[in-house]
Amino acid sequence: MSDLVIKGGTLLDATGERSADIAISGGFIDAVGAGLDGDVEIDASGCYVTPGLVDLHTHLQEPGNEDIETIEATTRAAALGGYTAIVAMPDTDPVVDSASMVRDIRQLTRDALCDVYVAGAITIGHDGERLAPLAEMSALGVRLFVDPGRGIQDDALMRRALDYCAGLPVTLVQHCDNAALSAGGHMHEGPVAAKLGIPAIPAEAEELMILRDITLSRLTGGRIHFDQLSTAGSVGMLRAAKAAGLSVTAGVAAYHLSLTDEQVASFDPRYKVLPPLRPEADRQAVCEGVAQGVIDAVVSAHNPCRGQDKELPFDEAPHGVRSLETSLAVALTSLSLSPKEVVAALSWQPAAIAGIQDHHGATMQPGAPANLAVFDTTTQWVVGASVSASSNKSDPQHGQTLKGKVRHTLRNGALLVKDGEAQR
Repeated sequence: MSDLVIKGGTLLDATGERSADIAISGGFIDAVGAGLDGDVEIDASGCYVTPGLVDLHTHLQEPGNEDIETIEATTRAAALGGYTAIVAMPDTDPVVDSASMVRDIRQLTRDALCDVYVAGAITIGHDGERLAPLAEMSALGVRLFVDPGRGIQDDALMRRALDYCAGLPVTLVQHCDNAALSAGGHMHEGPVAAKLGIPAIPAEAEELMILRDITLSRLTGGRIHFDQLSTAGSVGMLRAAKAAGLSVTAGVAAYHLSLTDEQVASFDPRYKVLPPLRPEADRQAVCEGVAQGVIDAVVSAHNPCRGQDKELPFDEAPHGVRSLETSLAVALTSLSLSPKEVVAALSWQPAAIAGIQDHHGATMQPGAPANLAVFDTTTQWVVGASVSASSNKSDPQHGQTLKGKVRHTLRNGALLVKDGEAQR
């Protein structure tokens, strides 16, 4: 008899859908079929059972800003959102720009409620001036490198980074923002910003950097993942780059699938994010990009701020929100796609980009790690600050009705979330 059996669900992975029970022992799947028995049985009737979700963009506030959010709170929110793995951005304090810091973050996250994979900074201090020791961090298994929130502004430095990484099993992640165009801006540049009188960021601030890096990818053959597409122009350029066979992938923040710059008319800082919320035409374009496979991953872009800072006037408040618990439901609600297509963008496709597909996002078959999520697609619920496991309550989906709810999350066969409640 197995340790645990998930019974009565619809199994959904890269191979398709099938109705079956799934038995787990010792942290691995040991059987898939009908009528399985276990010491513990989980009822998944009316639910999908899928590989656990993988987030390519989570900001840890620990070390350095534990007063905002601890690793425990971040990873509990992730588990409640169906995630079994997150990629931690390197903008902690200190910055993850050395082999020693990689080891330190791994030590800090050893007891986390989901697997935490460390991304390294491309430059020392992620200040965009000198390359960090990428090979040393790569030797420790780091597969993604990014200067979050800033991007590499210097053209020659970005080319040098791509050339340097040509012989390494890594991908450079680019936050696409031309600082010369975005400086001083707080929202998307367009009619809404003009009406509100808020200094704004043009779409071209994102698109110029994407155009540059597509060109550099073609020149160097380097792998680039564009972190968060938010404009129709960006989607169009990525579509052409992929058609040309370049080594490029892309993500989109879940909130860009559902919200537009019209929300900013409330002057509520929970809608202040980077890239900024865009007009409806751009929202439709990124949704289409996911549907067409131009955009490979839906990310949470979880980046909580101090509560009092998010209560400042819009132009003084920082960018950033919490979003791990709502991203799956936002994608299910906003995308006119099958559950398989939605989960692909939240599980096995980001797992492949992060290089962790052997442990997360794997096909559910005997011998595979039991990193799983169980959720329904029909439950409707209203997002409210009081239900969050995160210590930060600034969610751009607050008050929005979403569909789909995570019921259980299992990491290495252990129940992190049971019946929608975190187990520790």
